[in-house]
Amino acid sequence: MTLDLFKPAGETIFKDRHTTKAKELLRAWEPGRSSEFALAGIPLSKPSISHSGASFAPGAIRSALGSYTTYSAEQEVELQQPIMDFGDIYMDPTDVIGNQQRAYEGMREAYATKAAKKWMILGGDHSISYSSIKAFAEQHGKVGVIQFDAHHDLRNTEDGGPTNGTPFRRLLEEDVLKGENLVQIGIRDFTNARAYHEYALEQGVIVYTMADVEQMKINSILEKEFARLAMEVDAIYLSVDMDVLDQTFAPGCPAIGPCGMGSRTLLGGIEFLAQQDKVGAMDIVEIDPTVDFRNMTSRVAAYGLLRFMAGTPGTARG
Repeated sequence: MTLDLFKPAGETIFKDRHTTKAKELLRAWEPGRSSEFALAGIPLSKPSISHSGASFAPGAIRSALGSYTTYSAEQEVELQQPIMDFGDIYMDPTDVIGNQQRAYEGMREAYATKAAKKWMILGGDHSISYSSIKAFAEQHGKVGVIQFDAHHDLRNTEDGGPTNGTPFRRLLEEDVLKGENLVQIGIRDFTNARAYHEYALEQGVIVYTMADVEQMKINSILEKEFARLAMEVDAIYLSVDMDVLDQTFAPGCPAIGPCGMGSRTLLGGIEFLAQQDKVGAMDIVEIDPTVDFRNMTSRVAAYGLLRFMAGTPGTARG
């Protein structure tokens, strides 16, 4: 007996024979399977300094992929490579420190499968970047990080432990990352303390404020910094804190504010970096779907995944 009038739960609401939705590229990873791209979720937000429902973001971003097709009219290419989806790392309801360790161990295991050349990691708050970058560095050697962010995330750990404001401080202090190999882009006025800005400069971190982005333009900055990093490191990790965007583009960020980056600028930067072979991973963090408006912020994040894929030369194209 067949039920011809039923469709499996979760499938696209409307199916057009000529249209493939981006969500259809997701494939559950199994041992031995590989692709150009892999996806993993780290749904952790309890270390956030402010209230955050960012633990719901991995599911919201995956769902938002259903809003887009796989065809880029601008580039006249069809995304056909499947995305190996590892699912979400299990998070204990109460053990914050244990969850950060579990995120590190989970990503270490995922990277070790070598299931993909390019990895896309969905947070969670920005504390997950510590765990993911630490695991990434163990697999790839000397690592450089390009961070899109309104904040330095270089807070001390004495005043609250390892929060979403401390990931890059921890990476520097543990010698996972050298200051000169961390590039921060989009740092915003009246958003950081003087002490942390001075700490960044003392450590040799390369800092571009939003005023720098407006004056120099994003591609000029990225061309310069990628060329420099490529000579110094074995692999580059891209960390995208969505609060780098102006609040008009990212209402679902816990730390929204004016005078931020436009979505076109951020997405163009992601695509530029995806074109570079040394860029092996990207995380997207700090989206709270519970306060978002019509999933606007999750949709920008999903679009960022597609730009990351579209920018990757050769194998991402049909």
